[in-house]
Amino acid sequence: MKMDIEVFKRIKGLIEACGLLSEGKITVNTSSNYDFSEETILITGAAGSIGSGLVKKLLSSQFKKLILVDNAETPLFFLKQGITNNQSNNIKFILGDIRNKPQMSHIFKLYKPTLIFHTAAYKHVALVEDNPYEAVKTNIFATQLLSQLALEYSSKRFIFISTDKAVNPVGVMGMTKSIAEKYLTNLNNSSTYTKFVSARFGNIFGSNGSVVPLFIKQLKKGEQIAITDKEVSRLFIDMNEACSLILELAKLNIKNHSKVSFDMGKPIKIVDLAKALISILKPKHETLINVTKLHPGEKLHESIVASNESLISSGNEKIFFLIDNNHITKDLDIKRLDSINNDTSLDMIKSLLMEICGT
Repeated sequence: MKMDIEVFKRIKGLIEACGLLSEGKITVNTSSNYDFSEETILITGAAGSIGSGLVKKLLSSQFKKLILVDNAETPLFFLKQGITNNQSNNIKFILGDIRNKPQMSHIFKLYKPTLIFHTAAYKHVALVEDNPYEAVKTNIFATQLLSQLALEYSSKRFIFISTDKAVNPVGVMGMTKSIAEKYLTNLNNSSTYTKFVSARFGNIFGSNGSVVPLFIKQLKKGEQIAITDKEVSRLFIDMNEACSLILELAKLNIKNHSKVSFDMGKPIKIVDLAKALISILKPKHETLINVTKLHPGEKLHESIVASNESLISSGNEKIFFLIDNNHITKDLDIKRLDSINNDTSLDMIKSLLMEICGT
């Protein structure tokens, strides 16, 4: 079980930062204070990992109104239960589908959000490969709908939570996110008021359905830990830092930039993550690491920056502007996706996505 001591320390620090071992679920530091007193804030995917993390931080901050939208009833219910009565006066909990144009139009007309955190997405790589049309509708069409409503109702800023899987994508999830990024860049270039920015992260350490809670669950049940390849690595950031950086991004002077990334540190091998958890949890039973194979749509290594991109300083040491070195704005023919439906094959959808996002 030997591993580099610095790697072990970093993994242990990430585990401690998110509180997974002590609480059984990810915890968010709520001591931060941000002044959004003039903002009506809309969060999509509000009951998800990042969405709820943002909510918890905003509860200790100032805001005019908080509009929380999610289509998952039970998680939204528990999010509401965790908010005290004196905090709830300016908070609205909405069971909503971001793909539902009449409902989203009603929300924008009624509340006129000035700041939007679009965190809702289908993100699980293997599951999305099996349900590509649903991913297109959620990750592309819904983003298109929300961003157009942001323009129509003169929102100040639209922050889209993206992923390193959008860089040189090989799977449906990454391709849909890449297309959404490009669409928002084009929109930002033509917008005179609303700013659109894609915030590209690696893996949020310990987020819902991610590898860390899965490994912990397997260890506690005495099961083997399954990894897809001994060499597979991922970029990680802890939830507290990710949510703080997203809120800082909402205040940052982004000028004309439409894409940002963050200091994610060095990639961590998943096998090292498994070894570290075994060392920390010290299960009574012998734990085996079972190597399987990469899932469809999955890469061995991820990168936060594409080969045609560069990072430049934003003035915040943790946030970087992503610059496209090609200086070419590509028109996206998203309307071509209108031709697909539930009967369209995975190969056909992936082929179309690759053509549109240029991979």
